[in-house]
Parts: sequence; C-alpha cells; structure tokens
Amino acid sequence: MAEFRMPSLGADMEAGTLVEWKVKPGDAVRRGDIVAVVDTDKGAIDVEIWEDGVVEEIRVQPSSKVPVGTVLAVLRGPGAPPPEPAAAAPRVVAPRPAEPTPGGPPAAGAAVHSGPASPRTPRASPAARALARELGIDLGAVAGTGPGGAVTREDVEAHGRKGAPLPSRTAGMRQAIAAAMSRSKREIPHYYLGTDIDLSRALSWMARENERRPVTERLLAIALLLKAVALAAREVPEVNGLWVDGAFRPSAAVHLGLAIALRQGGLVAPALHDVDRKGLGELMRDVNDLVGRTRSGGLRSSELADATLTVTSLGDLGVAAVYGVIYPPQVALVGFGRVTERPWAAGKLVEVRPVITATLSGDHRASDGIRGAQFLAALDRLLQTPEGL
Repeated sequence: MAEFRMPSLGADMEAGTLVEWKVKPGDAVRRGDIVAVVDTDKGAIDVEIWEDGVVEEIRVQPSSKVPVGTVLAVLRGPGAPPPEPAAAAPRVVAPRPAEPTPGGPPAAGAAVHSGPASPRTPRASPAARALARELGIDLGAVAGTGPGGAVTREDVEAHGRKGAPLPSRTAGMRQAIAAAMSRSKREIPHYYLGTDIDLSRALSWMARENERRPVTERLLAIALLLKAVALAAREVPEVNGLWVDGAFRPSAAVHLGLAIALRQGGLVAPALHDVDRKGLGELMRDVNDLVGRTRSGGLRSSELADATLTVTSLGDLGVAAVYGVIYPPQVALVGFGRVTERPWAAGKLVEVRPVITATLSGDHRASDGIRGAQFLAALDRLLQTPEGL
C-alpha cells in the first residue's frame, strides 16, 4: 500500500483545504494524473498523483483543512488484490473550522453542508469557478441562476458588479509571502551581484526570427532570457538546486520558477520544467500557458513544488534592477529590470544600445561571489549568441 499525502506547495504552506476529489475508491490512476483539488493561499491547485495504482481508500473528505503531510488517500499497487474487509470503519478526517479572518467571511473548510448545492460548496460551471478564483469572490455568496441553482459565469460577474465584500485571500497570500520571505532572510546568508548586458544582438536576432514565424508563434525577450538562465545554470550548478537538511542538493534538471503577479493581488512562482532542454518556440508557448493558467486558477501541484531556481522580471513596470529574496529551499534568484537605451562603449566608439540589468541573489551556503560572477558572465555570453539558445 502507498499513502497519498497533502503535498507542500511551497515553503510557506502549512495546511491546505481539500476542495474536491477527481477520483473515487476503485479507480485506477497513473503517475501525473490529477486526482484532487486543494485550496491554499495561492488559490485552488490541481494535485497530481506520483505513482501508478488503484485508489483503495479516501481518508479526507472535501472541505477538510488538514496539515501538510496528512494522508489523504491510500493506494494499492497495480494488479495487487484488494485487502480483506476490515472490521473497523475507515478513518475519515472530518472538516475542522478554519481560523476566522478579521473583517471577512470564514475561510474555505469552515463548515460542511449536505447536498450538492450547499452554501460553502455550490454547484458551479468551470468557467464560473475560474472567474471567481481570479476575482477573489466566494462562490458560496453568489446566487445561482443556472440549472438546479448552479452558479454561472454571468452570476459571478453580476455579483462582482454589486461591489460585494470580497474574501481576504489576497491578505492571506501577503501573510504567507511575508512568512516565507522572513524565513529566507533569517536563515539564508544572501549575497547580491549585478551586471549590465547588451541585448542588441539578441533583440536583432529575435526580430529577424519573428519575421519568419506566424504571429501566434512569435518570441518575446523573456523566452531568450529564461533559456539563457537555464543554460548558465547548467554551467554553474551551485545556483540550481535546494538546501535540504543542512546540505545543498544540486538538481540535474533546471526547473525555473517564474514570478507571476496575480490580477487580484499577490504573487506566485510556478515552475517551467526542463527549460534547458526546450527550444525557444516551445518555451514561449509554455510561458504563455503558465501565465494564463496561473491567473485563471489552473496550476498543477508539481508546478508549485519543484522549481530549482526562480526568475523575476519587473521590467514591464519600469524597474531598472531588482535584487530579490531567495525562495527557500532554493539557493538563488535571478532578476531582470527593464530594457533601456544607454550609451555603450563598443571598441573605441560609444553607441546607444538596448541594455538590461541582470542580478543574482545567491545563498552563501551553496555558492560564493566567484561562482555567482561566473554565472552572470555565462548569462551575458549566451545572450551574445542568441542563435545558439
């Protein structure tokens, strides 16, 4: 038998609320299948299973808020016979009241009601649920006009126009971020480096490349920056990995966390997997898909749990440079500011060129300034030969 537990979807997560099961006892599952939806301060997350098997027992019911590591279900191996019936009743974790939020309604999991259209777990279309998550609207407070009283997207839009009080998910997310960043600054001995990179070759190559691509497949500078970061991380592996149990564990894979601002406020950094192995076109599609799903509430648990290095860019907000705080248990964070036209010495000439400031926040337990400088030098070199990315 194998135990499926409440996953940790970030260093700041202590508990999660089980929203719904996508499987039932007796269902066969394969590694990577979405089996449950869990609500956290970051939103509702699709949770994957990590091994093949058959669901033997469900131990936690929807609307239950339980700590990370709690056994949610039990699986038996593929082809294994079911166990003999036990005399004892199956263990089920009952919902426990969530902590009240000052000035706002109870958090998810505060109560459980019978029936398919309860006030806390109303029937709603997928589009209505996605929009409600995006706007921070509690579906339990929305009057449904669909079949059987189901909440529709139009119902959510109408509720939002009324200016009804919104739950404090954003405040909760801010508290979670503050806790994680406080832990980071308390535990991680940060060092900071920065360098200016001439992007004239990269942007000129990208413009030529986009001329031969369909409009829907054209590249943005972020694809080049992410690919260069991933390749540089392969050259300097001390910046790519996790600090676990008092030791650095380098990662063979490069999974880049991409910091994404949410429309309703807050920030998450889901992972783009195997960035070093992807072509720029595939990477651009993955970025667009990840940003869209992050803001509409369609993230998977693996995208929040296995980033090995995070990238943040505030250039679109006019920031010249960003020196970020490392997301534990990662050991580095790369920041990019805006691309600006600046005087640049080229040989004996001074020209105006597009320049970006790249920064590295490093963990002195895993690397030092010399290796950090080598990483930024590799990043610069790679962006000077964009055709090789």
